[in-house]
Amino acid sequence: MVAAAAVVVVAGVVAGTLSALDGGERGADQARTPEVTASPRLAPLPAVPSPSPSAAESSALPSASASPSPSPSPSRSRAVRQQRGAPAAGRLYRHPDSQVLDWVRTHSGDPRHAVIASRIAEQPAAVWFAEYAPETVTARVAAVTSGGAAQGRVPVLVPYAIPGRDCGGHSQGGAPGLDAYDAWIDRFAAGLGSGEVIVVLEPDSVAQAECLSAGARADRFASLARAGRVLKAANPRARVYFDAGHSGWNAPGRQAAWLRQAGAASPDSSDGIFSNVSNFHTTADEIAYDRRVLDALGGPAGLGAVIDTSRNGNGAPADGEWCDPAGRSLGRTPTLTTGEPRIDAYLWVKLPGESDGCKGRPGTFTASYAYDLASS
Repeated sequence: MVAAAAVVVVAGVVAGTLSALDGGERGADQARTPEVTASPRLAPLPAVPSPSPSAAESSALPSASASPSPSPSPSRSRAVRQQRGAPAAGRLYRHPDSQVLDWVRTHSGDPRHAVIASRIAEQPAAVWFAEYAPETVTARVAAVTSGGAAQGRVPVLVPYAIPGRDCGGHSQGGAPGLDAYDAWIDRFAAGLGSGEVIVVLEPDSVAQAECLSAGARADRFASLARAGRVLKAANPRARVYFDAGHSGWNAPGRQAAWLRQAGAASPDSSDGIFSNVSNFHTTADEIAYDRRVLDALGGPAGLGAVIDTSRNGNGAPADGEWCDPAGRSLGRTPTLTTGEPRIDAYLWVKLPGESDGCKGRPGTFTASYAYDLASS
């Protein structure tokens, strides 16, 4: 299952961005802390030698108190659902706290700096919330959504705390149980504000559910459906997408059946599906796959799909390698205007350069990997 899964490697989150799995000094190749319209392919650049290591600076970690859980507002939610046909408007938000931006700020003399800064750091990317910290999650979510609202841009948030995450694999962790997860989602939703926001709800939580017993799977799907309802009740302008895996994983009919159980066909919970998170399948393959899943899923005609294009420029490796495979490249730049029916956005959900664990420490930004992706 690992070869097929997104294999999102994380450990903790500060201000909504991924943090490293372990401490200690980092060399010039790794950051310590703080994750359309067709885009032209980037021209290849010459290889650049890695500089000699130097210690990276660490960032201060903000803290804040959580706000109360949101109170659902069915009337507001129903009013917005009547306008569901159009995708979210506006431009995507680039959060100022990320591992790649930390690296860019502290390595201006690195020969790879210009390429990484212009081709990765300047692009908007999703902000992950992978740490189970109920007391701070509302404030951390609000910091991102308020930042996006202030700029008139649309943030992309990834709640990633489902119990039994990654079936105990590289990204294991999450809430201690579904009751705790439900309460965490309530607090997450309380930070969504009232502006447009995209929520990529729990990567791998549906596509990888075969590792659960039938009863545990049903319980997880009920909790995911509840999460979608809570998120959309808290902010009717939030667009919530459910896990469809990717085109190289489950058959569309099977994936759609699970998604239906998880609430993805209900306008009370869902705006559609997402695919290819942390994977490499081509955009064309994902478009075709997502449309088949949506057709099998049923539900309102306005349900759409968003696709992670962060590392799929050269497609998936023929051998199925998932861990920082060589020869990959950046995909289409993030956009809310795809020109493709039922495809709402191309997003960078996995931040390019954050390692799967082979070219750097799992979940940390690795400059050599980022440069390889940006110059291929």
